[in-house]
This record gives sequence, C-alpha cells and structure tokens, in this order.
Amino acid sequence: MTPVELSRTVLHAVRRAVDEGELAVAVLPERVVVAPPGPGGCGDYATNVALQLARPAGQPAPALAELLRTRLLRTDGISDVVVTGPGFLNISLDGDADGRLVRDILRAGPRYGHSDTLAGQTVELHAAHDARAVVLMDAVARVLRSQGARPRLTCAGPPEDAWVRILGVPSDIPSDIPAGTGTGTGTGTDAPLRPVPAPADPTPLGRDAARWALLLPAPHDRPHIGDSRSEQHLAQRETNPLFRVRYAHARTRALLRNAADLGFTPEPGPLTRDGDGPLTSEGDGPLTPEGDGPLTLEPGPLSSDGDGPLTSDGDGPVTVDGEAQGLIQLLADHPRVLAATAAHRAPDRLARHLVAVADALAPLLPSVLPLGDEKPSAAHRARLALAEAAGTVLAGGLSLLGIDAPEHL
Repeated sequence: MTPVELSRTVLHAVRRAVDEGELAVAVLPERVVVAPPGPGGCGDYATNVALQLARPAGQPAPALAELLRTRLLRTDGISDVVVTGPGFLNISLDGDADGRLVRDILRAGPRYGHSDTLAGQTVELHAAHDARAVVLMDAVARVLRSQGARPRLTCAGPPEDAWVRILGVPSDIPSDIPAGTGTGTGTGTDAPLRPVPAPADPTPLGRDAARWALLLPAPHDRPHIGDSRSEQHLAQRETNPLFRVRYAHARTRALLRNAADLGFTPEPGPLTRDGDGPLTSEGDGPLTPEGDGPLTLEPGPLSSDGDGPLTSDGDGPVTVDGEAQGLIQLLADHPRVLAATAAHRAPDRLARHLVAVADALAPLLPSVLPLGDEKPSAAHRARLALAEAAGTVLAGGLSLLGIDAPEHL
C-alpha cells in the first residue's frame, strides 16, 4: 500500500463513518495527509486527520481517532493502528511493507506517483516572454498532466526558436499579448508565471543542464547562469546535483546489467539475511566511471573526492538496512511530492526531491552485487530491486522536468 493508497483508505474510513451516522461533519477534507511518524509516534505512517476533524465534528480528537482506528483495523493491508498524543493515528502495514512499495514502483514504472487527483480540471498557465518562465510553465504542465489535469498554456509572445530547439519547450504555445501593453495578462485563474529571469542566455548550457539550472532554484531565486558558478551545471562531478541524480540513475542500470551477467534478477523482499544482522559493504576501492564510457562497477565503498555528499561514513562500512530506510521513505513520499509540485506550480520541489533520492541511494549501491566469491542471495535480489525502484523514480522525475536520464555516463 503506497502513501497515496493509504491516504485514500483513511479518507474512505472518514466518509464511511459520516455515511453511517457515526460522525457529523459538514465539509469533508479533500485528501488526508499521511507521513512517517514524528517523535513519539510508531508504525509505518501517521496522520492528524482526527485533529483536523475534531472542531467541525464537535468531538474530542482522541475519541475521533479511536473511531477511525476501529474502522482502519478492518482494512486489508493494515496490521495495527495506535492512537498517540492528542489524537494522532499511527498505522502499521501488514508484513513486508517495504517490499510492497518496491513492487508497486516497479509495476508502475516511470509513472509511479501519477494519479487522477486532478482529472477533469483544466488549468490555465500563462508565462512571461522569458526563457525561464516558459521552461517553468512547460515543467509545471508536465507535472499537472501526471496528476490528471489538462493544462492550457499561453505565453506573452511566441516562444523563440532557440527555446524550442535547445530548451525543448513546445513550439505551439499560443501567444497572448493585449494590444498596446507588450505583456501578457493570462487567461485563467492562475497568476502569470513570472520567475526571476535568468541573468544570461541559458541555451549555451544545452537542454538538460539549462533546464536544471532554471528549475532547481525556487521561482523567486536567481538561477546561476552566466556567473562564476554557471559551469557547475556541466561539471561531471559530485558537486553538481544534476550529475549526482543522473549518475545514480545510470548506476542502477549498470547494476541491473551486471547482475544479469551474474545470473540473478531483482526481487523485492527483506534487505538483510535472517539472523546475520545488517549487511555491510567493505571493499577495496570506489565505484567510478571510467573516462567517457559506460560505468564499471568495482566492489568497495562509494567515496567522493572530498567535497561532495556521495560518501559513506568515512571510517566504517555502509550499513544497508539503516541507509535503506531513509531511501524507502523518500520513495514512498514521491507521490506526495508530485502532488505538491502540481499544487504549488513549483518544479524546484521535485528537483530537490530527486537530489535527496540520489544522495540516499548512493550508500546502498556498493552492497547490491555479491563481493568476491559470495553467491547471490535473496538479500542481493532485494537490494537490486530497491536500487531499480530508486532509478525508476529518478528517471520518471527527470522526465517530468524535461530532462534526459541516460543509462550510461
């Protein structure tokens, strides 16, 4: 059960309680937020829906939480529900929740996190006649479509040829220029998209680096283009966030190829051997790309050149189960990030999320393949499946930003 599915399950429990007269609320929430439990919580996910409903229902939050707890315990896939604090519902999922999440991601492929939440809604988007505004509008439209919406794009002037050829924006965006003003006003309920313009022409960076440079900063922040930090967007090293994201994706594809050569395939399941404790990676050297060719894999901890975040703890091995949990939480959060990106018209949220996924994936990668004479085990297959799921999320997210996810770097 993914977080989106769990959110719908909790909302369904609320609606059933209203329909059957156990709960009286005039206006139901459109959605229920579920997230990893905070301090004092337990289980896999927690929600504050009982606290949200307490005042309109005229009931104490703990009583509402207990009512919903009883209903949720009857739901397939939920093993336990605990009420904590002033009325938080802490939900534990049945059995191998992590394995189910990985299976859900692999089943959905790059469309993981897509939904029909905004199905039937037409969203008007209007951009200033500026490269960054048009790229931002294009990325927002892609994410809106992933949530079921039908975006309608207009621009204060036709897109320039270089924006279409190099930046990959649609060539058929209609222009909307009120007579005598020279600026667009927009035709829908959304305010015109007017991010801080790029201080220089982004096209020399090429499509992928330019779009990343324009989309990673929040719209109100100035992108680093044309200044001393502009070249970092092209740097093939760990100080470049786009490189880290694309490199992590390429590494997952290389692992799948190498695993096939060793005769095993990904299979979601427990990440550690029963009874042996956490599995660790203790190798002789880093995993590195050789020149300009495809990635080659060598056993050993992933290390950086001293100034990037792709590192193990430095002095000790990488603990697989601890590192994996952070990655699994980020993967589970991907549908929520897409929904928030669409709601706030903020592709920077998705870009930062992809960086977090790549950085959380890096410490796990050295332990995916068997080392030395070690035979592939169920744990290796499970870690390979988790790495593939992470790569799938990275590829799908980059695609929504209009950026390529190469299989080789």
